[in-house]
Amino acid sequence: MSRELKKKRIKRERRHRKIKARIHGISSCPRMYIFKSNKHIYVNMVDDENNKVLMTFSSLSKECREKNVKGASVQGAFLVGELAGKKAIEKSIKKGVFDRGGYRYHGRIKAVREGLKKAGM
Repeated sequence: MSRELKKKRIKRERRHRKIKARIHGISSCPRMYIFKSNKHIYVNMVDDENNKVLMTFSSLSKECREKNVKGASVQGAFLVGELAGKKAIEKSIKKGVFDRGGYRYHGRIKAVREGLKKAGM
């Protein structure tokens, strides 16, 4: 890994720690944590009180593979958010606190959030 990429990753992790210090999820209103790689996007619902992951969903999930969703695109991220929201509502999670994971709120991160909103979260 090049020096610039290391610096970029470290800065994102530092931003995420600052965000996470202010945001706290509970079982009725979990923290919705987003992680993105170059090819995929992941949504995790975390209960910080009990240190449990309540739900996880990604562009690698079976539902996404059936619909041929690519997590590297904005449209794919929107669908991942929408499907994750539907799955969360099935598990009786109606609302949550959005944690952008240190990323800027645009592009794929914004698309996931809009997909979650459209699903009813």
